[in-house]
Amino acid sequence: MNLPSSRNWTLIIACAVMAAALAMGLRQSFGLFLAPMTAERGWPAAGFALAIALQVLLNGVAQPFCGQLADRYGGRVVLIGGAVLYALGILGMALSDGLGAFTAFAGFVMGVAVSAAGMPVIVATLTRMLPGELRGRAVGLGTAGSSFGQFLVVPLSGVGLATFGWQGALFAMAAAALLMIPLALALKEAPRPPPNLAVPEQTARQALDLAFRTPTFWYLFFGFFVCGVHVSFLSVHLPGFVATCHLPLWVGAGAISLIGLFNVFGSLAAGELAQRWKRRELLVCIYAARGVVMTVFLLAPKTTETVLAFSAVMGVLWLSTVPPTVALVARNFGTRWLATLFGIVFLGHQIGGFTGAFLGGLVFDRTGSYDLMWIFGILMAAFAAVVHLPVRDGPAAGLAARA
Repeated sequence: MNLPSSRNWTLIIACAVMAAALAMGLRQSFGLFLAPMTAERGWPAAGFALAIALQVLLNGVAQPFCGQLADRYGGRVVLIGGAVLYALGILGMALSDGLGAFTAFAGFVMGVAVSAAGMPVIVATLTRMLPGELRGRAVGLGTAGSSFGQFLVVPLSGVGLATFGWQGALFAMAAAALLMIPLALALKEAPRPPPNLAVPEQTARQALDLAFRTPTFWYLFFGFFVCGVHVSFLSVHLPGFVATCHLPLWVGAGAISLIGLFNVFGSLAAGELAQRWKRRELLVCIYAARGVVMTVFLLAPKTTETVLAFSAVMGVLWLSTVPPTVALVARNFGTRWLATLFGIVFLGHQIGGFTGAFLGGLVFDRTGSYDLMWIFGILMAAFAAVVHLPVRDGPAAGLAARA
């Protein structure tokens, strides 16, 4: 297989990072539209929230299928299709008069769009395109790009909302989504070499069968489930928790912004470490550190300083799990069906995300406090650290035999 020249690697990675930033930033901006849209349309806030929750869940369900399309036809094709769906979904949200139509566009169309143009497809494509010595760095950059999009695009969407109103801002976001199409053009994978008739190429079914029979795959799946619990609980409930501590409103918003900013550094560091250190030990340390940080924060006095310090440290650990997890899936099962297999692991993350968001609200409604949810998050961190201890950092037996 002909690899891109070193001069083109920078362009390929840069285009992938910008596409990931744009996709994540647009997606994370939807919460800004809850208040103005429900007020003008007369919709209940719960109806708007349900549409976005369905988007998150469908994103996870559709990810393995989008991953398999990327494995078969190339990530560029899937990313372009996702960009078109992104634009159509956001345009449909802007033009929806009823909550049912809004749910169809915001929940179902956008759920598939986010899967097709999301980070898993982008990082799997980069992993397959680039040589081994650049893969960890590229995945770290792709993950950091997603966080940078959260940090940069969301405020720009807020400016658009204030300047043009919610409908005008959505029109602008739909147009911006189409910018992912020229960025995707750089992600052209080299043609696969002709199959070796003496060693038949692994099929998708064989890859799935091998993964499902390998304990390491399930360790990674359930570890990523815990990552989803943490990320979604904090994204949805940290501002509310800050409010219960009687801190200024800006502290909650600042906490989420700091998490996104510091995750840029955390993802880049994780990408570099994934190239130089054992990925299994890296994941154990990340999850254990999350548990320690949450324990210290739970016991500490809740001041503006402690909240912002917690957010900065947690931001470093936020999506730093992605580069070593992708690397371990690739190391164990190869890159041929990487987008498919990582898509299934990512489904575990999204199920965890749904759990973290819903359970956090349920605990608060029943107890009037988030304390039990913090304890649950700490226990989940310990579970994730332990469950990664037996993870293999090498080819699975079936893949090794095939090679």
